[in-house]
Amino acid sequence: MTISFRSTVAKAALAAVAAPLLSVGAQAATITISCGNNAADVEFCGKFAEDWGKKNGHTVKMYTPPASSTDQLALLRQQFAAKSGDIDVLMIDVVWPGVIKDHLVDLKPYSKGVEKDHFPAIVANNTVDGKLLGMPWFTDAGLMFYRKDLLEKYGVKAPQTWDELAAAAKKVQDGERAAGNKDFQGFVFQAKAYEGLSCDALEWVYSYGGGTIVDAKGNITINNAQAAKALDTAASWIGTIAPQGVLNYGEEDARGVWQNGNAAFMRNWPYAWSLGQAADSPIKGKIGVAALPAGTGPGAKKAATLGGWQLAVNKYSKNVDAAASLALYMTSAEIQKKRAVGGSYNPTVMSLYKDADVAKANPFMVELLDVFTNAAARPATATGLKYPEVSQAFWDASHDVLSGKAKGADAVKKLETKLKQVKKAAW
Repeated sequence: MTISFRSTVAKAALAAVAAPLLSVGAQAATITISCGNNAADVEFCGKFAEDWGKKNGHTVKMYTPPASSTDQLALLRQQFAAKSGDIDVLMIDVVWPGVIKDHLVDLKPYSKGVEKDHFPAIVANNTVDGKLLGMPWFTDAGLMFYRKDLLEKYGVKAPQTWDELAAAAKKVQDGERAAGNKDFQGFVFQAKAYEGLSCDALEWVYSYGGGTIVDAKGNITINNAQAAKALDTAASWIGTIAPQGVLNYGEEDARGVWQNGNAAFMRNWPYAWSLGQAADSPIKGKIGVAALPAGTGPGAKKAATLGGWQLAVNKYSKNVDAAASLALYMTSAEIQKKRAVGGSYNPTVMSLYKDADVAKANPFMVELLDVFTNAAARPATATGLKYPEVSQAFWDASHDVLSGKAKGADAVKKLETKLKQVKKAAW
C-alpha cells in the first residue's frame, strides 16, 4: 500500500484488501469494495459483490474496515491524502458526504435517475453542490431491544420513558442476579468515546427536548438545562443498571453481552435483530424491538439518531466506470431486499417497506417505519467539514459525564465554549 499507518489496527484493517474475494479467469478490471465489519456485513456484502463480478467479468476484492466509524474515517482521510485508489467502492457513513466531498465521484451520470426510488431525505443528504456523492445502501435508527420473556416473567411492560426503562432494568437485573446469574445487566449501550456515543447521547439529549447540539441554521444550542439533565440521567445508569465496562462498549461489545443472554435491554442498530434470531443464538425467539424511550420535561419525545450507510466511488479509482456499476448494483432494490430479508438491513428503497417478504423477516421494520423516517439527524449538514471536530467534542463531553468526571450542566457549558472555538466565524 502507498500509505503509512500509525496504528496496528489500521494496518490490520487494510491488510484485508490484499485477499481477493474471487478471481475468475482474465478479468477486465479488479475492483475492491468496502463492506462492514460484523459477520452479517461480510456475508451480505461479499456474496452479492461476487455475483456482480461473475456477471460482468471482473475480479472483486473485499475490504473489511475497522469496527469504529471514527477509525474508518481517519483511515479514509489518510488514503485520500495519498490519492490512493486501493479501495474503489467506499462504504460511507450518513454524516460523511460533506466531510469528504472532494474525493468522491458524482454518481448522477451513472444512476439514470434511480435515486428517485430511495428516501428523498437520504438522497438530499448525499447530494453536495449538486453532485450525488453516494447511493443510499441502508438506513438506520437507534432502537430499543428487550427480552420479551424476562419482561413477562417480572411483570414489566416495554418502557415508554427512560425513567421507566431504568426501573424495569433494575427489577429484571436484581431478579436474574438473585437467581444465580451474577453477570446479568439491566441495560447495555454504546458509551466509549467515539462516534457511537455521539449517536446515543444525541438520542438522550433530543428525547429530553435538549435539541441537536447545533441547529439547522448553525446555532450552537447544546448549553441548556434539558441537555444537561439528559446526560446526568444517563450517568446514573453506570454502575446501577449498566456495568462500568459499558464506558468502553461499541456496538458489537453491547451486542455480545445482550446476545449471550446477559442483559434485559440494549440500545443498538437494526442489524442486531437478525444476528439475535440466528439458529445458534441463546436468545432466539425472545427478542422484542421498540422505539427508544422518551425523556421527561419540556419538549420531551421519543428520539432515535439517524444512521445508515451509502456506497460511494473513490475519485482516485483506476476503474471508475466499473466501480460505479458495482455501487449501483449493490444499492439496487433487488439486493436491498435480499439484505433486508437475510441481514435485517433497513432498505432505502421506499417500496420495499410494502414487500411481504421483508415484513415477514423483520416485522419491526414496518411497525417502526416512522422511527426510521423521522429520526434525528446529527448536525453534519450544518457544520460541514468541521463535523468530525463537533462530534468529538460532543462525545468527549458526554463521556466525561458518564464517567463521573463532570456534571451535565458544567459539561454542556464547557462544550458550548469548545464549539464556539471550532466554529470561529462560521462553519
